[in-house]
Amino acid sequence: MAADKMEIDLASALDNVEDHVVEFTAEVDGDEYEFVVQYAVLEALSGDAPEDDAIDMFNRFSDTIAEAGLVALARGNASNVIVISENDLE
Repeated sequence: MAADKMEIDLASALDNVEDHVVEFTAEVDGDEYEFVVQYAVLEALSGDAPEDDAIDMFNRFSDTIAEAGLVALARGNASNVIVISENDLE
């Protein structure tokens, strides 16, 4: 059964400019997971490429990112860090 809610810890969001991702921690069904959301997702949601405002974009679209995170988590990625890409947007 797929999880239906993700609680993002907004305070954990970290802009990793070098890798073009925002890293964050979220809780799903009582378990904590490490995620990264690619800048391409932020650009797809906002229409603009992140510059020095990736965290602001992340916060603005956190509900949509949470939904995409559930899709990415359901893929069963065996990695320690779950990557949210444009393919996870519904």
